[in-house]
Amino acid sequence: MSERGFASDNYAGVHPEILQALAEVNTGHEPAYGDDAVTARLGEVVRGHFGDLAQVFCVFNGTGANVVALQSACRPWEAVICARNAHIDADEGGAPERVAGIKLHTVDTPDGKLTAELLDTQAWGFGVVHRAQPRVVSITQSSELGTVYTPDEIRAITTRAHELGLLVHLDGARISNAAASLGVPLRAFTTDAGVDLVSLGGTKNGAMAAEAVVVLEPSIADAVPFVRKTFMQLSSKMRFISAQLIALFENDLWLRSATHANAMAQRLRDGIANLDGVQVTQSVQANAVFAILPAVVTARLQERHHFYVWDHRTGEVRLMCSWDTTEADVDAFASDVATELATELARPNS
Repeated sequence: MSERGFASDNYAGVHPEILQALAEVNTGHEPAYGDDAVTARLGEVVRGHFGDLAQVFCVFNGTGANVVALQSACRPWEAVICARNAHIDADEGGAPERVAGIKLHTVDTPDGKLTAELLDTQAWGFGVVHRAQPRVVSITQSSELGTVYTPDEIRAITTRAHELGLLVHLDGARISNAAASLGVPLRAFTTDAGVDLVSLGGTKNGAMAAEAVVVLEPSIADAVPFVRKTFMQLSSKMRFISAQLIALFENDLWLRSATHANAMAQRLRDGIANLDGVQVTQSVQANAVFAILPAVVTARLQERHHFYVWDHRTGEVRLMCSWDTTEADVDAFASDVATELATELARPNS
């Protein structure tokens, strides 16, 4: 087995408590396609976090959750406004546009976060037949740059969006990390902040192929089951997805795991931020560290550690911490960064 690295929280394995939950539901027969007792229990758990109107629809993966959520809210001629580096635009292989047929109106942001003012730069052309009609605003929490929206920031976006007749979708692949960072319940920046749809992430926080669409605006809910089936995201043995999400969200596993991952990211930032040759580029608010390193140092580090270059033009790298990242993992990597930088600086032409 390869060592733990910093390439992605998707690299981490399945949390033992989730594996145990899978074993516990792997007995006897249960009705298929979500008509089982486990999925019914998940509905209760989700309503406990998001309110009595919340409806949950399990899917296989995060891309599927986003595509199903957005397609359920949009008609063929409608569009989604999002940050240019949002996952739905930058990292899903064009699935929202190719599979769902949804135009994305993207906005440049310095920190991965939309604002009400930035929203207005793309929320125009209503009634103009030549422009894909804005219908949904999609925000990512935590963002692709590891930054976190406060409840007030999201409330400002939803207020402006609703004034314009737009719905708001929250891509919560790392929603647990955001809540842990803010120290607030999940509903504080979703239901209570006016969000209409949530992609509820589990896989990046210790689950295995377990994500969900959570509908908070009842008018959307009727479309979701049909879109989910059409887009091949309806699981026949759904209890095995539901059991994982129950294990995460019924008690505090989601929060324990995310809090640990966030703490490891802070430790990593503290370990490298003051080294000569390192520039941390974003505020470390969740479980990601973004930093610029010399390209030659990055290449040598990648011979021993898994992590990705985020921007080849600048040398910016992304370092992700997971529920199973250890202090020893972090300290060993930070030590190797320091050693490689010192070696490079000692070269005559450096």
